[in-house]
Amino acid sequence: MTFHQDIGGTRHTFADLKTLLAKASPERSGDHLAGLAASSAEERVAARLALADLPLTTFLREAVVPYEEDEVTRLIADTHDAQAFQPVASLTVGEFRDWLLSDAADSAALKNLAPGVTPEMAAAVSKLMRNQDLIAVARKARVVSAFRTTLGLPGRLGIRVQPNHPYDDAKGIAASLLDGLLYGCGDAVIGINPASDSIPTTIRLLDMLEEFRTRYDIPVQSCILAHVTNTMEAIRRGAPVDLTFQSVAGTEAANRSFGIDLEMLAEAHAATLALKRGTVGDNCMYFETGQGSALSADAHHGVDQQTIEARAYAVARQFKPLLVNTVVGFIGPEYLYDGKQILRAGLEDHFCGKLLGLPMGVDVCYTNHAEADQDDMDTLLTLLGVAGVNFVMGVPGADDIMLNYQSTSYHDALYIRSVLGLRPAPEFEQWLHKMSILDEAGRVRPALENAGGAGALLTYAEGAHHG
Repeated sequence: MTFHQDIGGTRHTFADLKTLLAKASPERSGDHLAGLAASSAEERVAARLALADLPLTTFLREAVVPYEEDEVTRLIADTHDAQAFQPVASLTVGEFRDWLLSDAADSAALKNLAPGVTPEMAAAVSKLMRNQDLIAVARKARVVSAFRTTLGLPGRLGIRVQPNHPYDDAKGIAASLLDGLLYGCGDAVIGINPASDSIPTTIRLLDMLEEFRTRYDIPVQSCILAHVTNTMEAIRRGAPVDLTFQSVAGTEAANRSFGIDLEMLAEAHAATLALKRGTVGDNCMYFETGQGSALSADAHHGVDQQTIEARAYAVARQFKPLLVNTVVGFIGPEYLYDGKQILRAGLEDHFCGKLLGLPMGVDVCYTNHAEADQDDMDTLLTLLGVAGVNFVMGVPGADDIMLNYQSTSYHDALYIRSVLGLRPAPEFEQWLHKMSILDEAGRVRPALENAGGAGALLTYAEGAHHG
């Protein structure tokens, strides 16, 4: 289908649906790199006007990546819930935006709608929205998930403790882990990106976290962010796996570049679920995504990077995860050039994920060769907090010494919880009080007052052995 839009006597023509979506996207370096971006502001406006008049049902008839060539497209089409879609089935993309911003689209309505929304619908409507629109709708779209803690509840914000180490040293990991716990962080997950891809290293780190968790009876879940095949082998060897992790993308070819497919993810989900290690829920998968991953793998099929990113959320949605995290600025300035583009992408990803019914977190981050700094990250963190993000990262000093990128720190977690009146997950909050890490008002105690149970944690860190 070809699309036309006249502006000021000039007719703009868009050859097909994926071209229309790409030309309507806010400017970003990745779309320019792929040769997909609008050539002018006028062309971008023309594309948005044409997109606004497009019936939502168009996305059920036309695929941006062919059904016959791509298992992600087949997943999207074959699992679409027509009954859930009915409340908005008669709307255009522009009318859908208006409905989402209306009082009719409350939290209950958005929850019921989620199975009827395709990723391409979510991406399309996001392209018509200002930043405040993305925030306002995402805040209404509450998605709750649970394992040993309950995440996504109103008035709560989870933090992942990310105690990475450049050579997986147990003492260095323990120090970073302790640092995070004493700041009240860790309720989303204690998640280590291993420097080594060896299965023995994965098992050693899992055993370390399990021993620490059980010794102090901490209601948290742990995860080693190894490749899914390593985690499945660790499960076969009897390792204490809480969550299985995998990076996922929005096309079959991009996922193949990660060494995965949907069948493998289904096998991993079943194996992890069978361990029955959750106490308050059974959401046992952790997925990470990021705009630009399909383009970097030359697996984007000529689709703009934000639409492809939204398609990755269909993959995640299939396996009922505890956590989905868009690592928004990690891939670099080739895909998101500066702070403005990173900020917009973070709000888009969070909005699209929530609209599709996912428990979305955001790694508010950038690489040192991007035109961005920590002030940009402060702004995005604040906006995401207002938007009701489920969790963000906690990295010592906001500087990951293994992955070599800039993220958010444990201090940043204190900031955003304080200014917005947010609290940790209820199960974890109770433990923080028991350990005297929080005072009666729910504030993190100063170090000199933090004696009780925190002293035991210090003793553990001092005695952590080298693996």
